[in-house]
Formats: sequence, structure tokens, C-alpha cells
Amino acid sequence: MPAPNQITVSQLNRLIGTPDCPILVDVRIDEDFEVDRFLVPGSFRHPHDQIDALVERLRGRRAIIICHKGKKLSEGVAAWLRHEGVETESLEGGMVAWNEAGLLRVNCQNLPERDAKGRTVWVTRLRPKVDRIACPWLIRRFVDPSAVFLFVAKQEVTAVAERFDATPFDIEGVTWSHRGENCTFDTMIEEFGLSSDPLLHLARVVRGADTERLDLEPQCAGLLAASLGLSRMYRDDVAQLEAGLALYDAFYRWCRDATSETHDWPEMHSGK
Repeated sequence: MPAPNQITVSQLNRLIGTPDCPILVDVRIDEDFEVDRFLVPGSFRHPHDQIDALVERLRGRRAIIICHKGKKLSEGVAAWLRHEGVETESLEGGMVAWNEAGLLRVNCQNLPERDAKGRTVWVTRLRPKVDRIACPWLIRRFVDPSAVFLFVAKQEVTAVAERFDATPFDIEGVTWSHRGENCTFDTMIEEFGLSSDPLLHLARVVRGADTERLDLEPQCAGLLAASLGLSRMYRDDVAQLEAGLALYDAFYRWCRDATSETHDWPEMHSGK
């Protein structure tokens, strides 16, 4: 049974990928990280001895601290943060327990460099529809919750990427793009090592909606319709992205928890 200020691997796993997930901070020392260059989805690395810088980032938020075995580093950092008024727990068993449970991990080898504020920065074509909303959702929920997305004219994506140290996606000739019949969402799932059953199911829905193969899954047409509707509701791409996140939150939770559930209309009684 976990201590009062700990969260179990199974409890945290239920929060991963949802908008209610706390901020996840990996405080493993460099030696441990070099042996296992993977992160719990949505977490970021931070030195265990730089508490003051962490406090401001976490103020008003709930945090979970992750170290190698869930012992002195995570316990100490979590205790200091609670002293500073931040609601904080540590992950019971740390990264070792997470790995032993065989849960999703982010492959850091393919993670873009972060900016001075610790954010990954991405750039793509303006007026997003399907893939260019789905990919930011995946990144925000599983890779980097603080990620920045820039939407610019198609012909300027590469130049903006170079000038502003951003990672281009969903354009031709870059790493993060379509591959064969797969779309950019598929590419990101593969490259980040996020191949879970719910995400792979969602990927088929996204792929069908994004590439006009609406027969891939029954939900493809619905996702396409909702995506096109959002694109006409919002003139501002960033506002559209924020609205679209809720759409993908709902589709993901359906893929994860509700595919077998149906909606039963109450039986009509004749009164006889």
C-alpha cells in the first residue's frame, strides 16, 4: 500500500493522456537516465537540487515526482515542494516500477530540443483540419504538455522552423510527416514509442479522416465532420487547437474505455 504522499503506477497510468493528469517531473540523476533514456509520458526532466526554479513552474498545480526507484530523490523533492505549498506526490517504485509494469514510455532519442522555457516548439501549415490538430493533441497529452505550436503559411514553414528553432511537421520532406499510407499522427506514435491499443485504434480513425479513407473505422466520418466544423467555427488557429483538444480527449477516452458500450433507447410500452 502506498504512503499517503505517494501515487501508484496503476493510479498514474489511468491519468496519462487525460487533461486531468498532474505535472510529471523526472528527477533521476544523469547516470540513471543514460542507462534508461525513456520518460513516463508527459513528464520532463529537472535537476533534483534546483527546487526554486521548479516551484514557480508548479505553483497552483498538482505535481508528481519520479526518480529511479521512488526513494530519496523523489521523496525529498516532493517534500520540499509541499513545504513551498505545491500539492505533490512521488511515484511509488519510481521508473523501475513503471518499466516493470510494461507501460508506455516516451523514446527521448527522438524528442526535439526544448527552448529556454523548457518547451518543445513545433511549426506547421495554417488552417489545420485533422492531422494538424491530432498531432498537437498527442504531443500535449503524451510528450510535452507545455509544447508550443506555430501555424504559418505553407511556403514559410521551413524558413520559420530554421529561424525560430522549431520542429516542422505535417509537410513534405521532413521527419514528422506522412509515410506511405500512414499520416503524421501514425509517424509520431511510432517514433515516440507510444503504440498502445487505444492510441493505435485512434490512429486508424485519424488516418481514415485525414486521408479520405472513411471505411477504415466507423468513426472516421464523424471525426472528419467535427474537424471541418471546428475549422469553420474558428478563424484563429490557436483557438481552434484549444477547442480541438477536447474533441480528441473524447475520442481517446472512447478508444480506451468505451468501445463496447452502447446507448440504449428506453423501450416504448404500449400501455396494454
